[in-house]
Amino acid sequence: MTAVIVIIAIVAIVGLYFFTTQRSLVSLDEKKKNAFSQITVQLKTRWDAVTSLVEMTKQYTQHEHDTLKDVIAERRSTNVTPEQMPGQEEAITKVLSRLNFVAEQYPDLKANQMFSETMAGIKDYEEKVRLSRMVYNDSVTKLNMMVRQWPSSIVASTLGFTVQDLLPEEPAKENAPSVSDIFNK
Repeated sequence: MTAVIVIIAIVAIVGLYFFTTQRSLVSLDEKKKNAFSQITVQLKTRWDAVTSLVEMTKQYTQHEHDTLKDVIAERRSTNVTPEQMPGQEEAITKVLSRLNFVAEQYPDLKANQMFSETMAGIKDYEEKVRLSRMVYNDSVTKLNMMVRQWPSSIVASTLGFTVQDLLPEEPAKENAPSVSDIFNK
């Protein structure tokens, strides 16, 4: 009789552990998805601001406006995966560099208050994207720790949870011109 009670207690403890670990894994996975969703929202908002800047260039130079519109149409996407994120960030950096060049060529554009406010907004969006990337990578790290550590790795592999990739920091971003460079020159 004691052996049956011990077996039932062990099965109950294992079952309870499996249940709580599954809930933790699902919670971490949802936090990861939410963090990535925040990044895509910030990217979309940043693209909207960049598009507004491009529209402002239209009155100064049609050629630059058309070129930048083509780049935006080519690269802007609302359904971005973690693997596509660096390409989106690179496209925004290229458009902003081009806008920086145009602003240098047309001081009236650079002095335009709406242009200045939009550029300041883009800087704010860049900071929000950076923070959202940190939250995403933190969420992925916590999930990966549970997926890889024993004994939660047993539950994770049983339920199909796998190690996720972190969003890499782009080396090109370290040397990229800052949006504020436009105003400091």
